[in-house]
Amino acid sequence: MISNRPYMIRALYDWIVDNRWTPHIQVDADYPGVQVPQEYVQDGVIVLNVSPSAVFGLAMENDRFQFKARFGGVERVIGFPPQAVLAIFARENGHGMPFPPEPYPNQESAQAQVASKPKISGVESTGPKPDKPAKKDDKPDKGDKKKKRPTLSVVK
Repeated sequence: MISNRPYMIRALYDWIVDNRWTPHIQVDADYPGVQVPQEYVQDGVIVLNVSPSAVFGLAMENDRFQFKARFGGVERVIGFPPQAVLAIFARENGHGMPFPPEPYPNQESAQAQVASKPKISGVESTGPKPDKPAKKDDKPDKGDKKKKRPTLSVVK
């Protein structure tokens, strides 16, 4: 299935421009295939002004966004896959949309390999669960009964 992310970004871009606001795109600069000036990257993220007056040759395709822009007076070619976009918003008021970070392509294949490995389920563990270490004062569960809320008692 084709991702809806590039469609959403293009729609929001048009909406921001139609309202005469300044569209900005926040990009994960570490995502594979991202081509941005690294000297402007902060904490692995770069925010790009993509208004029609700031960029030249803007192409927003389903698989890649690309344009030319000036940084410090020097023209640069900027390109990135839509999966690297973390948000699109209007500079003037912040209206726009954030996007969840996408796993890097090599992480997807690693996750798929882990998911496809057979799991051994012949023996159930009777010890403590890994996410909840055993404590000395832990008491065994008493079935599916609802636990009562703690109460205070006045002792004289």
